[in-house]
Amino acid sequence: MSISRPTVRRSVRALGVAAGAAALALSAAGNALACDISEFSAAAICDGTKGVITVTDKDPTGVPATVTVYLENNGADEKLVGSQEVKGSREGVTITFEEDWKPNAEYRIHVKAGNQVDEDIKPNLVTPSTACKTEPSTPPPTSSEPTPPESTPPAESESPEPSPSSPEESNSAPAPAESVSNAPSPAAGESNLAETGADSNTGMIAGIAGALVVVGGGAVFFGFRRRGANSGS
Repeated sequence: MSISRPTVRRSVRALGVAAGAAALALSAAGNALACDISEFSAAAICDGTKGVITVTDKDPTGVPATVTVYLENNGADEKLVGSQEVKGSREGVTITFEEDWKPNAEYRIHVKAGNQVDEDIKPNLVTPSTACKTEPSTPPPTSSEPTPPESTPPAESESPEPSPSSPEESNSAPAPAESVSNAPSPAAGESNLAETGADSNTGMIAGIAGALVVVGGGAVFFGFRRRGANSGS
């Protein structure tokens, strides 16, 4: 049985269409399995009181990738924060960089995954305008029981110590107080007489006084007589 030319042409045309469809399918499958930068994302968050930077890889093929983080300053790399390896998954694998970031800071994140990806995550990561809050320190628990007051030593007695007495004073009894008499005190002369007794000079003094009286009386008498005689002549 001979094959006509129109049949051969139809067969060749059908094979060409099938081969083209297979090539398109393989190309689409290859693109679907390739790693892409869009499968990577970054964020600046707080881990307790410290700031951290996280990078998540959602590459379903699990191609190993190297993620490097840089701190930017006026469009240039100021500091290398760190570099880590990650192998993504459809659900996503997250890695963490410890960085106590400041508010409104800018970071450049570069991804290198084989020969498929070698570029930065766009746009650059900018941290929040508010820094991570510091946890307030809790004061130590206070006891509800009252604190006993401090004991103070008893005050010493301020009374002076008795002065030591001489042996004679300690052995002798205190002298009795003198009794006060209501009788009138004797005159000075009487007291001398009472003390001297018979040895007093009172008699002699009285005799001398009497003689002086007699002499004085005689002088007065003769004086009156002379005055009468003179007045008669």
